[in-house]
Amino acid sequence: MITELRVDDLALLTALEDQARSGTSASQLQDALSCQQTSVLGLWHQKALIGYAIVVQLPFDAELQAIGVLPTCRRQGAGDALMSAVLTTAQGWSSERLLLEVRVGNLSAIRLYQRSGFSEDGRRKGYYPSSPAVEGTAGREDALLLSRML
Repeated sequence: MITELRVDDLALLTALEDQARSGTSASQLQDALSCQQTSVLGLWHQKALIGYAIVVQLPFDAELQAIGVLPTCRRQGAGDALMSAVLTTAQGWSSERLLLEVRVGNLSAIRLYQRSGFSEDGRRKGYYPSSPAVEGTAGREDALLLSRML
């Protein structure tokens, strides 16, 4: 089940992010939960929060700012379910496109986005500090800019 999270879900969301490690800080999570133009979607299994996505309404587009899933729940359709809910949310806002950026080394996320119909718009060279989780990287990592028409 996917629901829109509220400010009183912050502790659960922060605990999830501590394990998911999408790169979103506790203050960013709190800001997202408090913002009128932002929807924080939570994926529940039984009574446990196992995934989330943050999508922001822009003047003509929407932007996926984060998506995180518990490591033990990955590769089981959670990302696809969250992406479907994000697309539905952005379409409900009458957004023209859904935008996002992703580390070039985050291959599982890139595969999710490609399955969801995203295409590459560009690249920001050296945008992110290298992630210790990505072996063989040193220095900085590129960001891929992706979008999908809605």
